[in-house]
Formats: sequence, structure tokens, C-alpha cells
Amino acid sequence: MRYGKGAVPRQLKERRLARLRGLYAIVDGSAARPPLDLVQAFLRGGAAVVQLRLKQLPARDLLEVAREAAAICRQRGALLLVNDRPDVARAAEADGAHLGQGDLPAGAAREVLGEDALIGVSTHSDAEIDQALASGADYLGFGPVFETRSKPGAPLPPPHGLAGLERAVRRAAPIPVVAIGGLTAASAAAVARAGAACAAAIGELCQAADPESAARAVAEAFARG
Repeated sequence: MRYGKGAVPRQLKERRLARLRGLYAIVDGSAARPPLDLVQAFLRGGAAVVQLRLKQLPARDLLEVAREAAAICRQRGALLLVNDRPDVARAAEADGAHLGQGDLPAGAAREVLGEDALIGVSTHSDAEIDQALASGADYLGFGPVFETRSKPGAPLPPPHGLAGLERAVRRAAPIPVVAIGGLTAASAAAVARAGAACAAAIGELCQAADPESAARAVAEAFARG
């Protein structure tokens, strides 16, 4: 059952935020495998969070996938977030939505999702971090930390590196920061030591020959950080 704004105890959101720690696996539409196969593989590999980033799917098809993914994530105790579409996230009973700089503002998304849902916002600079915090975001995505090929043609700044990530974590505190951009199993521990709540990965996982093993490698490396 879903509730309107202000009716849900804050404890539900706090429980969700407490689970925002570890591997944040993004299911991208460019992957050759079916989205739900990737969701299951990533969860078996230890993902704490799954985001559906399926921009090419019509809303009806996205909703169908999101509903099934939400049920799978609930069984595993993981979070499911839907990229760009708070309406689909609500209808699918996902844990929340993730928004880019050109998407619906976080405040408007909150009106759709309710107070218990998580809303994340992608940021790439101090100004965007400040704006996202003022908008009521529950967590921030920050990057690119390293060079990335998952978003060709996107207007991204040069990689911020670990020093830039550490600065973003300090600026956003106490809001959790999800690091994204070129993350691999080799860099996940350093990202954790830099203070990120999660290590987000797209290409490292979606393009892997064995997505489950790739997810496990990143998750275990982050846990060692």
C-alpha cells in the first residue's frame, strides 16, 4: 500500500537509506542480455542496489520490467530504483527514482513518489551538489570519478578522481554519495575509502562475460575498502 505525503513514518525511508551501501548496479539498455537476467545476476553477485536505466523502453514495457525487478529485489533485501521515471517507480512499488540534471526536479518527483521513497540526483559539480541538496534529494550520484565510456556523447566534465570524490562527500555530508564513472573492481576499495556510500557501475557489469562474477568482484572489493 502506498501513502500520501506526510503519512508514512520517516523510519521507512531511514531503513531504505541504511541499505544504500555497497554495489549500486545499473541495468543499462545497451546490454545484450535481458534486463531481468541482469537484475538477477547482479543480486546474486551481491548488489545492494539496482537501478533500471532503460531509456529506450516505452513506459508500459518499463513498468512491466520494473514490477518484476521490484519483486526480485524485495526477495533479496535489495533496493530498486528507476532512472528518470518517478511515475513508473511509484506504479511499480520500487524504492525510489534517480534523476538526471535534465529530469523532473526532485521536489516535483517527491510529489509523485511520496515521503517514504528515495530520490537520488546526478551531480557533476559543487553547484549541482548544492542545488540537489536544496531540492531535498536523499542521496547524490557524483561523477565521473574516472574516465567512462558508458555515456558516449554526454556532456560530462573531465574525471574528478578520488580527490574530487572526497571533496564531494564532504560537501554533501550527511547525505550519502554514490560514486559513478569508470568504476571497476580494481578501484572500488579506493572509492569506499574516499567516503562513498556506494560504487555504481554500468559497463563493468552490463558488458561483462559473466555479470554475476563481475558484480561479486566489485561488491567484495568495495566491502574491503
